[in-house]
Amino acid sequence: MSLLNSRCHYERLGVASTADSETLRQAFRRRSKDLHPDTTALPADQAASEFQMLRQSYELLQDPERRRRYDEQRAHDRAAASTTGSPPPVRSGDGWSGIGERRPLSGGEWFSLLLLLLALLISVVLGLGVASAQGRSWQVSPGWMSTGQTQGVMSSQPPDASPADGSDTSESALADGP
Repeated sequence: MSLLNSRCHYERLGVASTADSETLRQAFRRRSKDLHPDTTALPADQAASEFQMLRQSYELLQDPERRRRYDEQRAHDRAAASTTGSPPPVRSGDGWSGIGERRPLSGGEWFSLLLLLLALLISVVLGLGVASAQGRSWQVSPGWMSTGQTQGVMSSQPPDASPADGSDTSESALADGP
């Protein structure tokens, strides 16, 4: 179990319990960069669970009503712990339920997609440029097709059109006849 599992929501975000919404947002952004599964050196499953707990803390503290109830419960748990001398109970009912939710792409994700598209475009242009420099045709027939087949397909007459005189010109394109 990691350290974040035993921390309260304020400690996960690294803010005081009197923090305003802007401070919470900045703290969440800062900590999410460190814990996001795509950008951390932690194992994937650990990073995912810690990021989910961080997101859960941020969502709870951003909602004024949920934050008020959480603060009341926390104060109640502290009072109970001071009278009994035991630590407050760990609650697991506030689990993150955002799995499968759609979210907008971040700036970094858009930038990655742009770089991927740019790399694809450069590859195509570079390939066509090399083919032109070597004098190769951009349209190449497959090696397994015979010359007769490729000429028949590339002719101006559609392959299934019949001649005007009504004669039958059907031949097997696969087998050379006797």
